[in-house]
Amino acid sequence: MDAHRSRFSLAGKTALVTGSGHGLGWEIAKAMAEAGAHAILNGRTAAALEDRVAELAKVDLMAEAACFDVADRGAAAAWFEARAPELDILVNNVGLRLRRPIADCPPDEFARVLEVGLTGAYALARLAAGGMVARGGGAIVNVTSIAGPLGKDEDAAYIAAKGGLEALTRGLAVELGRKGVRCNAIAPGFFRTEANAAMIEDPAVNQWLEVRVPLKRWGEPAEIAGAAVFLASPAASYINGHVLTIDGGLSTSF
Repeated sequence: MDAHRSRFSLAGKTALVTGSGHGLGWEIAKAMAEAGAHAILNGRTAAALEDRVAELAKVDLMAEAACFDVADRGAAAAWFEARAPELDILVNNVGLRLRRPIADCPPDEFARVLEVGLTGAYALARLAAGGMVARGGGAIVNVTSIAGPLGKDEDAAYIAAKGGLEALTRGLAVELGRKGVRCNAIAPGFFRTEANAAMIEDPAVNQWLEVRVPLKRWGEPAEIAGAAVFLASPAASYINGHVLTIDGGLSTSF
């Protein structure tokens, strides 16, 4: 049993999870800590991050806060230069949601969505990869979406950002894989998070999900965590460039 558990252990590893003060990012960071990693929780609100760190400390899990905006490349670079420990795992989870038709989404707002969800992820991967390569390896996990390969009405900016992040995953997997750094992605479907609060309360959306999702329900945030730990763990040591879809079967049905 110990040999089996060690395959999924992150003991001795350090993991930075962006946007981990709430939602999917929080569940991923918590799961990384539960698997033995020293979890670094990133976000823009220091108090919220410190509360989460304290929550993990109460159950003797290792964590610290890293308060900076991933879209602020100067702030991210400064944190890496001055404060970042040696990272083994990077989870690019932050994304900006802007549900608008193109008529109401001017180019500067479209660019902002890409800046947060795509360029920010690239910048962090670039900052983290050098140290990972120097230490002989590491793992990058990008949180994309089923909106990456699919289309949805009045959501072009988000779809473009997530589609780009999926493509970036493949590009990094090829370039960094030969240097010992694996890059994979998780593509969530409809999850019961704060960002989806209005949709969760909408009877029409719930009826649609019951019809379209084979499991007939929303995903719970904690259900994303195991996939992230797996892709970062030794159990996934030969998985590189893969997008693991977690959507209750939505994208496999018609």
